[in-house]
Amino acid sequence: MQYLMLGNSGLKVSEVCMGAMTFGRETSRADSLKMLDIFTEAGGNFIDTANVYSEGLSEEILGEWLEKQRRDELVIATKVRFPMGSKPNQSGLGRKHIVQSLEASLKRMRTGYVDILYAHAWDYNTPLVETLETFSELVRQGKIRYAAASNYGARHIQKAADLSHFKGYTPYIALQAKYNLMVRSAEWELLPACEENGLGFVVWGPLFGGWLSGRYQRGMSEPPAGRIKEAEKHDWFEKWSRYNTETTWSIIEKVTEIARRLDKSPAQVSLNWLLNKSNVSSVILGASKINHLEDNLGCLSWSLSEEDMATLDAVSDTDKPYPYDFLEMAKNV
Repeated sequence: MQYLMLGNSGLKVSEVCMGAMTFGRETSRADSLKMLDIFTEAGGNFIDTANVYSEGLSEEILGEWLEKQRRDELVIATKVRFPMGSKPNQSGLGRKHIVQSLEASLKRMRTGYVDILYAHAWDYNTPLVETLETFSELVRQGKIRYAAASNYGARHIQKAADLSHFKGYTPYIALQAKYNLMVRSAEWELLPACEENGLGFVVWGPLFGGWLSGRYQRGMSEPPAGRIKEAEKHDWFEKWSRYNTETTWSIIEKVTEIARRLDKSPAQVSLNWLLNKSNVSSVILGASKINHLEDNLGCLSWSLSEEDMATLDAVSDTDKPYPYDFLEMAKNV
């Protein structure tokens, strides 16, 4: 396990992060606790959850485990933004909800502070100044160590960075965003915005709901029971009707071919591709089963060759929309 500085902060995080979204949902309490043990025994120190995961049960399970650990050795991240009830002030990034939500998260996790509090998504209804002021106050109080963002656009990242710089607010140290071999649009604006403003980049959805795990193959008329089948019902990002395309199958076949040659699993190859990206700080492993986590951890301690990286870059490349296509053309002119 390697450790990297998260953005321009002094915080070191493991190159893979344990995602707790499935805890208490697809993953039983007992298996969740076991997975946390497996992850930390492998050297992981970075654990990610959110107040809305399983309506707070994910944080509760983490808290049960955390109470028996050396808290100072771990980097615990949670999030605030989405509804935790039906009342007017039980959602958003306003001061009232942030403070109330954090207090509830700390109680569920049985800890006095979190290392990173993410704004879970951009809030179109709350002034950004209010959000940044509140995060800064919580840092001064010692209830959070760092502030970060998730699911922000590049313009939101830039606005937050500029306000923090000129008004002296605690800056965001990282962006958590979707990025994988099938979804590379983060490369157009998000990754450059993070690099230019000193934010680390934490990847969620690295296997895109299982698409990149090798479970799905060309010729299937529909997906087997699981995440992708559920995605179709709920109109989630990874739904079959959107990604059952020639491009998808070309990517999966190339990943599978490389995995077979290297005696690795397709998931390990897909994850290792991300670990080899210099602008990625950490990759969240969202495994729901113990054997999936153990397989995912097999992405560590080896690297794809430059040739294999180039092959995967090429097969997963997509036509860029304007102005990115024009800017690419003008880069070397």
